[in-house]
Amino acid sequence: MATVNLSDYKPLHITNAEDFSIGIVFSEWNDFVTYNLRDAALEILEKEGVKTENIKLFSVPGAFELNYASMQLCKERKFDAVIAIGCIIRGETPHFDFVSSAVAQGIKDCNILTDTPTIFCVLTDDTKEQSIARSGGDLGNKGVEAAVTALRMIDFKKNLSDKKGNIGFGHS
Repeated sequence: MATVNLSDYKPLHITNAEDFSIGIVFSEWNDFVTYNLRDAALEILEKEGVKTENIKLFSVPGAFELNYASMQLCKERKFDAVIAIGCIIRGETPHFDFVSSAVAQGIKDCNILTDTPTIFCVLTDDTKEQSIARSGGDLGNKGVEAAVTALRMIDFKKNLSDKKGNIGFGHS
């Protein structure tokens, strides 16, 4: 059980966030969760200074399709980061295990096979109630965490070439 509110974060104060371009791929399956995750990510990105016109939304039928869509966006090299949003809730068959594993591997592949940070914002919960708690309920919203992670990874990548070698926001 998560003990941290997923919506808690310190403002990042990125000076060039208005120049960032971010693709958000979200699953329509379990939309009562994924739309909340998407909306929270959008809110944080805009709050941190990313221009609305630099955020592109793409819907896919289910979590399994996040892999294909995310990889295509990464290959286009138009985005500084891609956020993959989905929700897989355990059922009575092994389907949950197969889909969860495949989606995690697919997003991992985007990260190692392309030069675009791809953020895993896929809830893999045992119950509908757990997913609701993590998409705007008692535990906050994982979409906030995904947006912050995307911004930090973009900043990390942009700072790799910094001659000072100063990477990130001073976090250790």
